[in-house]
Parts: sequence; C-alpha cells; structure tokens
Amino acid sequence: MSYADQVYIETCKKILTQGVRDDDLPVRPHWEDGTPAHTVKLFGVVNRYDLQKEFPLMTLRRSYWKSAVDELLWIWQKKSNRVAELGSHVWDSWADENGTIGKAYGYQLGVKHHYPEGDFDQVDRVLYDLKHNPQSRRILTSMYNFADLSEMGLYPCAYSMTFNVSGRVLNAILNQRSQDMLTANNWNVVQYAALLCMFAQVSGLIPGELVHVIADCHIYDRHIPMVEKMLALEPYEAPTVRLDPGVTDFYAFTLDSVSVEGYRYHPFEGKIPVAI
Repeated sequence: MSYADQVYIETCKKILTQGVRDDDLPVRPHWEDGTPAHTVKLFGVVNRYDLQKEFPLMTLRRSYWKSAVDELLWIWQKKSNRVAELGSHVWDSWADENGTIGKAYGYQLGVKHHYPEGDFDQVDRVLYDLKHNPQSRRILTSMYNFADLSEMGLYPCAYSMTFNVSGRVLNAILNQRSQDMLTANNWNVVQYAALLCMFAQVSGLIPGELVHVIADCHIYDRHIPMVEKMLALEPYEAPTVRLDPGVTDFYAFTLDSVSVEGYRYHPFEGKIPVAI
C-alpha cells in the first residue's frame, strides 16, 4: 500500500466517523444546481510525507499528476493569474471578464519587494535564501494578502509554504485553510511534494519531509458515497517519480522534466461534482 493512500484512508475515515456536519448552517459553496454544498469536517489535520521514502501519489483513484504539476508551474514559475495560460480548466469557474482570477495565487508570488540584497519576488527570494542563507528561519511565502482579498476570484486555499534546511535536507510546511478531500487532497500533496523536490534539486539539497497542515479538512455531502467506495478498495504500491537530474534552474523545469514509472491506480466511475 502506498503511504499516500494510507494517509488518505485514515484521514477520510476519521472525518466520516468523528467529523462535524454543517447541514444546519448557511454556507457559501453551492452546487451547479444552486443547492448549498454542505460538508462533514475535521479541524487541524496534520499529515507528514517523507519524500526520501516515497513520492505521495495515491492509487485509490487516478491522480492527474501532469495537470497538477502544470498548475503548480503556472503559479510558481509563470506567476500567472491568467486562466488561458493554464493547460487545464480547473480555474474556469473563477475567471473574471478579463480571463484572470484577479490578484490571486501567482499574482501574489510575482510581486517584487525590496531587500538589502536587491529586489525579489517571493519565489526568487526563497531560491536566493536556499543557496545563500540556508540556515535562515525566515524562508517562507504567503499568498494570503489581506489588502488584495477583495480582488481575488477565490481566496487562496493552499496559501503558505515555510522552508527549512536541516543539514543538507530541505523540509517544508504547506499551510492550507481549506481542503476538499475528494477533489483536491492528493492534487495539492503532489504539487507541493514536486515543488519541494524541485527547490531541493536546484539548491543542491536533498528533499526531506513535506508537512501538510489543513485547517478545515472536509468531505462534501455529495462526495460521501464516492469516498466510501474508494475506502473499500485495496491500494497498490506507490509509483516511482523522478525529476530530470540535469535541471539546475527552477525556471527550466517543464512537464517533461517529471517522469512517473509503475503507476497503477483504480478506475473511478462517474463525474465528481465540484462545489463553487
């Protein structure tokens, strides 16, 4: 059994047996037909993934890792908020009349700030510090800019990364305010595990542990039967995920720089409704 599947199963079972429902409360998310999208949730879930042991790609259902990495590069490399520059259509529902998601995600990472060493955006500052100040306890990013929230298509869910170097090992904490377990959990884990591996490689470091902190970890009401079917499956062993070892510049990574070998996954029947 892959470790990513083990964590997923344990988390979902705990949500379904110990979680709190919001059926009696007014909620913002809704289904395409206008019906309120209620959830059962846990607060303060913390999952840890040791990337030296295994890359966390789940097998209980197919994880579209190429689309996940493409979105990651759209945010962290292109620093874009323009939906047309993204290969998938996951952000279409939040695009404005100009085809952007407003001052969200990549936009925030691309804003330059002044430091004694020069002007850096958030991504370039992290990359600079990993090479020049790896002992620093200030290597982090945040996309949750209160001044710009009203101009964002969606408040950032995965909003902060904290990087920490121990010896030659790069570890990181991903902070997430909200997590839809069926549609987004492994998507986000794959993205930020890949980012950690990329940052480690171009900084001459070894990828270590990804700690995923989720404030509101939930399963939507219409997703519960689908999740229960997944939990009855027997997971496969984890695949092998590799980066092109010749890439030494973060901005040189492409989808072709990532390879996955031996990926077996269970088929998933039906279309997953997305709450918006």
